[in-house]
Formats: sequence, structure tokens, C-alpha cells
Amino acid sequence: MNKTHFLLLLLPFFLISCFKGEKQNDPVSGKTNTISIIIDDQLWYGEVGDSIRNKFASPVLGLTQEEPLFTINQYPARLLEGFVTDSRSIIVVKKTAAEKFEIIHSKDLPHNTFRIYEKSVDDLICSIEDNSAEIIRQIRNSEIQKLQEDNRKSLLNPAILKNKFHINIEIPIGYEYMLHKKNFIWLKKEIISGNTSLLFYQIPLRNFEKKKDIVNSIVRMRDSVGRYIKGREPNTPMITSEAYAPYFSKVTLDKKDAFETKGTWELKNDFMAGPFINYAIVDKMYNRLLVIEGFCYSPSNQERDLMLELEAIIKSVKVEKR
Repeated sequence: MNKTHFLLLLLPFFLISCFKGEKQNDPVSGKTNTISIIIDDQLWYGEVGDSIRNKFASPVLGLTQEEPLFTINQYPARLLEGFVTDSRSIIVVKKTAAEKFEIIHSKDLPHNTFRIYEKSVDDLICSIEDNSAEIIRQIRNSEIQKLQEDNRKSLLNPAILKNKFHINIEIPIGYEYMLHKKNFIWLKKEIISGNTSLLFYQIPLRNFEKKKDIVNSIVRMRDSVGRYIKGREPNTPMITSEAYAPYFSKVTLDKKDAFETKGTWELKNDFMAGPFINYAIVDKMYNRLLVIEGFCYSPSNQERDLMLELEAIIKSVKVEKR
């Protein structure tokens, strides 16, 4: 065999090695709200798969269009777990002799690996039932952290919001001030599929504490400021949609008690509508109820990811100390 033939034989291996090296060095961030499930086809197309889909692909609450909680990609268990690198989170489900539920965190992809190993189909279903809430919580927290990291690469100047509301909040560039009043600010960002918005306003805490029905108080409060957001035609203020009852929960934000409200908005006497997420923060230091809301308009079925982006922005808020 001469040198020319020998080099020709080596060339494909050299190119493959270079390609692999490039792929390893090329940063992969993964798609938002996408998880990989590594599971045998027999389990995936049976009761275990049904349980996984019911937990991780159930409809997201508060959207105008039905979208799954996560986009799921299934891979057969015969593939190596490290083979799937396009998701930030992986769930490995296996029927084995050893029982185990394990969570592995990493700085590389996948950021989270969840292993569910059980002896039988029934045990796998029970483990999915018992651990799904914690898995969802950790995946969502990781998604929000990744979005916040991306936002920090290029932030909007915080001076106006800082001076008016005594807060620091990480808003990415692209948002513009649409309306600026004494106790109210509206920021908006245009996107290909529509737009996203952030609202900031505050009321004296004593006015809110007198209210017994918190949910209706928050709805009336957001409807009162909705007159600032109008359609092109007269008498088209933004209101809380009456077709769907808002979802309400008590949470902690910036180490303060807060009320989270999710629902849908619409323009009165108009066709536009979309989801919103509202946080009413009990800020005793400034004796106020600080309200930060995100909402979007996206007819092209991208509401789930847009709302997570807005949630990531709002959850970056820090109230300045006096």
C-alpha cells in the first residue's frame, strides 16, 4: 500500500475526529421547556408512558391555546444516556432489579438527569406519581435560571424603574417604555409572532389589607389599570377575561409574601386576547402593594415559552433597602 492510499484511508477518520471535536466545543443550550425521556418503547406505549405524558405533557393552565407543560422527546433505553444532548433535562425510566430515584445536577448538558428505576410497571407508575411534582419544580427552576442568565448578557437601563419603584429587575433589551405615569409604567417588546408586555404599579398597603376577597381585589385592580392599555378602536380597554377563572396561589418573591394570579386578558369590544401572570408583592418596608405583571399576545401558539420568559424577568426583582 503506497502513501497516497494510506492517507486516503486516514482522511475520513481525521474528519470525523475534527467534527466531534467541534461538536464538543460548540456550546449547546437546549430548547426551552423541552425534556428527553429515555425509556423502552414497550413501556412508553403502555401505562408507564401514559403516566409520564399525563404529568409532563398536561395542558398549561391560563393559556388561551392548549399547549403541553413540556415538549417531550422519547428515546429508547438502549441509547446511552449521554447521547441525548439537546435537552437541558433528561428523565430515565427503567424496569430493573434495583429500585432507585436519583437526581443528578450538572453544569453541562443535560443540566438535570432524573433516574426512575423500579422492579415493575406498577412501581414505576407509583414512583412517577410520587416524584413528578419535584421533577417539574426543578426543571422549571432550571429553565428560569437559564433565561435569567441569558437576559443578563444585555439588560435595559434600570434607572427609571429603580427611581420610581425602588427596585432592581433584570429586563433584557428590546423592551420600550410605552406609558409612564405617577404610579404606573408599561413596557412592551415587539416580536415576530406578536408582543410581550410588563406592567409595574403600586398602591398603599392599607388599601389592600382592608380587602377580604383577595382574588377579586387583584382582578379589579388590574382591570382598573387596564384602561391604559387599549386597542385601536374606542372603548377597548384591557380587562380580565370572564370566560376563565384566574388561578391563584400564595408564593414568596424576593423573600416577601406575594400573590400569584394567572389568567387570560382580553380587549373589551375587540378580538385580541392572551395570557397574563400577575404578582402582587406585600412590601411592608415601603408600606405598599407592589404589582408586577407580564402578559403577551401571540396568535402563533408560542404562549407557553413567552410566559416563562416573562416569569423569569419578574422573579429577578429585588426591592431596594431603605
